[in-house]
Amino acid sequence: MIGLVTYAQQPALTDDDRPLVGALKQRGVEAVPVLWDDPALALKRFDALVLRSTWDYHLRVPEFEGWLTRVEAAGVALWNPVPLIRWNMHKRYLRELGDAGALIPRTQWLTNGAAVRLRDVMDSEGWSEAIVKPAISASATDTWRARADEPEDAERFDALLQRSDMLVQEIIGEVASVGEWSLMFIGGAFSHATLKRPRAGDFRVQTEFGGSAVPASASAEAMATGAAVLSHLPQAPLYARIDGVVTSRGFMLMEAECIEPVLFFTHAEGSHERFAAAVAERLQT
Repeated sequence: MIGLVTYAQQPALTDDDRPLVGALKQRGVEAVPVLWDDPALALKRFDALVLRSTWDYHLRVPEFEGWLTRVEAAGVALWNPVPLIRWNMHKRYLRELGDAGALIPRTQWLTNGAAVRLRDVMDSEGWSEAIVKPAISASATDTWRARADEPEDAERFDALLQRSDMLVQEIIGEVASVGEWSLMFIGGAFSHATLKRPRAGDFRVQTEFGGSAVPASASAEAMATGAAVLSHLPQAPLYARIDGVVTSRGFMLMEAECIEPVLFFTHAEGSHERFAAAVAERLQT
């Protein structure tokens, strides 16, 4: 039996993920939704667990890390694998992928508790505005567009830096003007793509902030970039969502999502079945 791991606000899985149960059943695999933080969860009853919508992990990092340790101790396979999840939780992974050749936004990486002012960081890069975000975050939590001359932004930055590592990044204008691509890879192969756009006046593409997402055909360059990113991950993923933007400098990597990304199954016919086939194949190895 497979456990499709979710969280308390989506106990029966998301609308996008729910058809996976039927797709897996057609492959002879029983699958049920499970809450990652359920204290009564008997891990050893499962042949494997598949992370899906653990959308509160970034708000409960010590608890989530403890859960990962318990999964390891129980000897239950987790997909994506625990070492890959731990690596992907902290956005320092982007720096590693940048060092490996991926094009990423210009970024200042700041350590929790560092004695640095937001204005000084932005002045060092020649920025009047920048994107500020925690190094462990999801769904644009505590992510905003900051101005170098805005006292409220400086205060907010100072408070967050006392709690977590932070990133300050250049603004990529093409996110608003062109959109951000999500490239879905399943079982190591490209599956389908979605183009996301923020609402007017915003930079966040998430639907909870008014963004939109539609099926789209990705370019050969984008798909090749996504495949190259996959080749530099520390472990082969069951699934990954590579988010990036077409810019004048090339296809720019924004995120490599290996923990709990929406995979936009409903945007591509047959994608639930491809995911089920990849799970069934892993069960047999």
